Formats: sequence, structure tokens, C-alpha cells
Amino acid sequence: MSIDLDLFAGPGGWDVAAAALGMAPVGIELDAAACATRAAAGHPTIRYDVADFPAEFYAGEVRGLIGSPVCTTFSAAGKRAGTAVLDVLEAMILDLFEGGKTRAAHRREMARMLRLALWPDAKLTRAERSARIRKAVLSASLVAEPARFIYACRPEWVALEQVPAVLPLWQAYAAELRRAGYSTWTGVLNAADYGVPQVRERAFLIASRVNVVSRPEATHYDPRKGHRLWGEPWVTMADALGWGMTERPYFTLATAGGNRGGADEQVGGSGARKSLYAERDAGRWVFERPATTVLADPRLGRPGHKGRERGGEAHFAVGSVRLTPAQAAVLQSFPADYPFAGHATKAHQQIGNAVPPLLAEHVLAMATGIQRLERAA
Repeated sequence: MSIDLDLFAGPGGWDVAAAALGMAPVGIELDAAACATRAAAGHPTIRYDVADFPAEFYAGEVRGLIGSPVCTTFSAAGKRAGTAVLDVLEAMILDLFEGGKTRAAHRREMARMLRLALWPDAKLTRAERSARIRKAVLSASLVAEPARFIYACRPEWVALEQVPAVLPLWQAYAAELRRAGYSTWTGVLNAADYGVPQVRERAFLIASRVNVVSRPEATHYDPRKGHRLWGEPWVTMADALGWGMTERPYFTLATAGGNRGGADEQVGGSGARKSLYAERDAGRWVFERPATTVLADPRLGRPGHKGRERGGEAHFAVGSVRLTPAQAAVLQSFPADYPFAGHATKAHQQIGNAVPPLLAEHVLAMATGIQRLERAA
């Protein structure tokens, strides 16, 4: 029996995409709320820590391997430390591709490099820094786990996703996979180019032993850069959320605040709130372009803010709106009624951490060779 395996499966972004292509991956996920969401959505799930899961259990049975591993970025450590950690992670990946048992040694080396770089803050106590470093190293090293499953299971195809900073590691994966006879593609895709009502850039690896793979063909384009003869303009927030406009420029949305956990909507100050709600009630609420990246914070910052992937209060200080989980889910291209479990903050975290299903569908279609219904029609 052949199965498709989804590592770090989360609430099911990849699974919704797979279902559209007639597949039903088995997800491995540890988080209780995400597992509850998956159960409610009907996705097969094994509750387990991917780092502890015996990959050889599925040797010879895995057709496809999917993964969106957690990977801490170490921008606060400075360029020198970040480069050093990426180098160690690449060495770890290469060892795991050969069945090596050096994971613990590589983790110790990453911790040493971060200590030398005085990461994350030299002003912290020794105990505080040690705790932060340990957590970051364990998180970052998860990006190497798919290599362990590839070595043990030899899947027919692979699809991996993470933030753009991980692209050099996907390129290391690709080099090893090409040596093993796979066709590979790596690069950064913008979800808005594939019909998702959100500007969200993520790094992907696509590999296959049976198909020639390449960059998935975009279906949408940024109309601000001029009209094109192919494709459709980006899907706007107004289109996605059913909001119209005739008179006002758009406001920037931020999903529910991280500490309070409420799901009520919030808009800037009282004056902004009053005027925006008046526009909404009159059917003139304008969101003329896709949302900025939906974060697990889980707020969404104002367009053009350079630090939008890092979050922070400055990012959300001006013109922010709080959305319900259902509205945030739509901006990620989930169905509005997708059964996210847990309180509102937990739901927003799941939404922000998930791969947008519509983008994932394009990636899986390329990896598997299965035609999307939209293309086959």
C-alpha cells in the first residue's frame, strides 16, 4: 500500500490542496489544537513529534512526502551567526540524506555558534540565553527532518515549503535529490500569483523521480504592473471577503490580537473605526489589492511595511483591523467554514502558520503530475 505523508501537517493546508487533487495524505502533527482541527476536517492524522517519529516505519510505502517544517530564523543574531547556523543545518541535512546519526552533534554546534554571537541578547542572564538558544536550535533543526524521511522511504515525489530564508537549504536538498535521480525545482512563490487574496512569499522545493518538474505556472498577476494577455488580476481582499467600495481607499487589516484572544473586529482609533464601519455599512469598504501576509501573531500589518514578516507593534500601529478567524481563513484560501479548533487566538495561529491551500494545490499538481480540475476543464 502506498501513502502520501504530510510532515508537520498543521491544520491541513496541504491536505485541503491534496483533496482537490484526489489525494488524502496521512499527517504527522503534535499540536493538540491542530490535531483537533484535522480530526474535525476529516484528515487522517498521527499525533506525534516528527523529530521522534521512526521514519523507517513507512519504508517502501511512501509515494509522496510533503512538509512545512518549523524553522526559526536568526536575524537577531546578525549576518555572521545566521550564516553559520545555515551552514550547520546544511551539513546536518547532507548527513541525514546518507543515514547519518549526527543530529545531536549538529545541534550542539548550532548552540555553540549562537553563544559566540551573543544571541539573542547579551543582556539576558546566562540561564535565559541558554533556554532561548536551546528552543531555537530544536526548532531550526526540524528543517532537516524531511531528509531523514527521504532517506528511509525513498518517495516518488517531494514538496517542501517554508519562509524565503530557508531557500538555500531547499537548494541543498535539491542537489542531493538530483544525485538520486530526481527532477527538482526550487524557488520563491507569491501566493497572490496563484489566486490567493494575500501577498505571501514562501520558498518551495518540488522534486519527482517520475515527472519533470518546473516552476508552477502563475494564474494571476499584479494589475499595477500593467495588463497582461494571460491570467487574471490578483484577487483582492474586497473580492475574497465580499466587501465592495466606491469612494474610500482601503484600510490594512490585522487579525485578532495575540494577548487578548478576542475575535472581535478592531480598526485603528475610534474615529477610524466609526468612519470605516460607516463605509462598510454603506457597501463602500475598499480593499483594492490582496492582503499582506497573514501571520501567526496572528495580526496582519499595513501594506508596504518592510518588517511585516517579523511582526511587532510598530507593524500594526496604524490603520489596523481585527478579523474573525473565518475571515482570516478566507485570506489564506481556506473555506470560510473550515473547522479550526481552539479559542480565537489559537485558531489564528493555525491559520497564519498554514500553507495557503490554493497555492499548495499548484505545487502538488506539479510534483505529482495530476492535473488541476481548473486546467483539465
